[in-house]
Amino acid sequence: MHIAVVGLSHRTAPVEVREKLSISEQSMEESLKSLRVNEQVLEVSILSTCNRLEIYTLLRHPEFGIDAIKNFLLEYSGLSDDQLSPHLFIHNQEEAVAHLMRVAAGLDSLVLGEGQILSQVKKMLRLGQEHQSMGPILNRLLTQAVSTGKRVRSETKLGTGAVSISSAAVELAQLKLGQSQGKNQLISLETEQVAVVGAGRMSRLLLQHLQSKGCSELILVNRTRPRAESLASDFPQLNVECRLLDDLDYCLSRCTLIFTSTAAEKPIIDASRLSNLSLGSLRLIDIGVPRNIAADVEGISGVESHDVDDLQEVVSRNQEARQKVALQAEVLLKEEGRLFLEWWDSLEAVPTINQLRATLEAIRGEELQKALSRMGPDFSARERKVVEALSKGIINKILHTPVTQLRAPQTRTDRQQALRVIETLFNLQLPNDGN
Repeated sequence: MHIAVVGLSHRTAPVEVREKLSISEQSMEESLKSLRVNEQVLEVSILSTCNRLEIYTLLRHPEFGIDAIKNFLLEYSGLSDDQLSPHLFIHNQEEAVAHLMRVAAGLDSLVLGEGQILSQVKKMLRLGQEHQSMGPILNRLLTQAVSTGKRVRSETKLGTGAVSISSAAVELAQLKLGQSQGKNQLISLETEQVAVVGAGRMSRLLLQHLQSKGCSELILVNRTRPRAESLASDFPQLNVECRLLDDLDYCLSRCTLIFTSTAAEKPIIDASRLSNLSLGSLRLIDIGVPRNIAADVEGISGVESHDVDDLQEVVSRNQEARQKVALQAEVLLKEEGRLFLEWWDSLEAVPTINQLRATLEAIRGEELQKALSRMGPDFSARERKVVEALSKGIINKILHTPVTQLRAPQTRTDRQQALRVIETLFNLQLPNDGN
């Protein structure tokens, strides 16, 4: 069996490629089934966020299994191999485990130490369990990744401060406002006419950071009014006007700064829409993937548009201060990765342990029946139970030390040598798994 992760992220692919491989929660079950139908894919789970699409798998054969994953990605995205393959990364075995630990801890995020990625890894685990696409190996790996992410945040200061895509988007708006005034610094947003399109988790964080950066009122636009009003009620000190998507043109005409973060699969703002409106100076910041704002809006006079890939400009300003803390986190990640790999390696001994136990159990049962038959009818049921318990206790005592040693951390060579010795001494016949 072989652990592998195949995917792409903000480090390897631009947003126009990533958006073609964004898998929504609604289509997750079908995607997992499509992967599991291939005999090479034993277990699978998918992490899909605005900055990454990663498929974690337990494969029967690494080469054939990875080919199956690539074929799925090509079919799902509609991209050609030449368009997709240069952006893909592949990690195997220990590298795959280490990569997941770094992702869960926020060390591979655009915003170093961001907290939202941990909830997304939790979601990946939950969906894999709900759709029964995972077995014991990935379930253990993802569960440990979640606990590792929590540990990093509790034992280091990596997660302190404004560390999210939403906070970076707000800082980008402040930076661009400052640059428009000839200043290379973050400017308060108190004079901006602000709108936020979408009322999900990212928008919640947007409202939180907008309020902290001087914004006192804004328009919250959403497909349904109740959800927008529910979100607005959580910010009593922020004057929030809730509107439906039908009023988007009104917001585009009135506002100077608009953030978009919706689950729409196609752009909701494009050049055609803007060209029919009377616009002033308008800055658009899109943190949705797939993108909510089409690339062609750049051609509209007075419109300045940014997407998630543009956040790097502000992220780099804060990255250096977090690097030292990240080094502390790396130490914890190596420890957690080692613990999982030791557990996984110990599974190699399970077939031999099970066969050894079955062999001794068969001997015990046979000898027990011989002894009981010699006892005669005067031997009571209670006495029979005592003798049977005694025989089981002896077998468990005999097995305890070799089983403990086989499961203990050791090199693979040492474990394999120990397994061969036991299999030879007890003449164990292990079942062939067909692999």
